[in-house]
Amino acid sequence: LFIHQRIHTGERPYECLECGKSFSWRSDLICHQKRHTREQTHKCLECGKSFRWNSNLILQQHSHTKP
Repeated sequence: LFIHQRIHTGERPYECLECGKSFSWRSDLICHQKRHTREQTHKCLECGKSFRWNSNLILQQHSHTKP
């Protein structure tokens, strides 16, 4: 019950030390941390975000040109 209450209170005790994002569940933090360890070679020169796949980079670049 205590753990379930986090849904209603918004408590997020698990914080990523890499980027500061917080999570209610430890398992979500672990999944998130894997994103930081994967190789991300495609970097957007506009905002600095990096992507594992070139197709995601292209989508990101289009978001900068939309009015």
